[in-house]
Amino acid sequence: MASYLRTWLPTLSTQQSNSRTTEEEGSPTTPTNPTLTIEEPDADDDFPPAFPAIGSAQRISSTPAPSSTHLILQSTLMPPPPLPAPRIPGPPAPSSGSSLMPPPTTTRPPTQATKSKKREKVVLAPGHSPLDWAALKTSGADLRGGATSLARIPPSVLRTHNKRDDAWAAFSGKVYNITPYLAFHPGGEKELMRIAGRDGTKLFALTHAWVNVDFMLDACLVGFLVPEPSS
Repeated sequence: MASYLRTWLPTLSTQQSNSRTTEEEGSPTTPTNPTLTIEEPDADDDFPPAFPAIGSAQRISSTPAPSSTHLILQSTLMPPPPLPAPRIPGPPAPSSGSSLMPPPTTTRPPTQATKSKKREKVVLAPGHSPLDWAALKTSGADLRGGATSLARIPPSVLRTHNKRDDAWAAFSGKVYNITPYLAFHPGGEKELMRIAGRDGTKLFALTHAWVNVDFMLDACLVGFLVPEPSS
């Protein structure tokens, strides 16, 4: 046993002398604590962490999303929309049922009954345009023919005012003195005299229903049309 220990003594003395030499030269020494070890990072660990983390509440509560294969199978179950039928030029074919489509146009010439009578153009005298009439209404001139108040006018009284210098006409229950407007009428004085002394509501609606007669003749109002008094 003693001879065995002698064989190791030179080796131990040599290691102790080498360690003293290294410490004297100031070289760094490795730590002797076996518990403190420095681990190098794994070069192969370059993948991002899973999100949500495996085993987390978010991953457990979430339901699995349908796969793309499942969506494709659902889309294939729906048939494509039918293609529209090709349109043939010309009028549509007559159908037995009722339809809201307007009737097709025709090339037949209009008959004499469907031809409308052309209105002749009337040249008004200078100073008798619609603007001149509007200026006359606002000028304060007496356009009621001397009437100071609105009266109740029966048809028998209306018929007496049918002259060129004394013309009255009724429209929708209102009686107007149309005498000062004769020269301003775009259709001519002759057309307006057709309703002198009469109720011209129907003829006015057939000729130019878009005109506001109340605004046009408001300064000429003389009264209201009433039924004949009972005897």
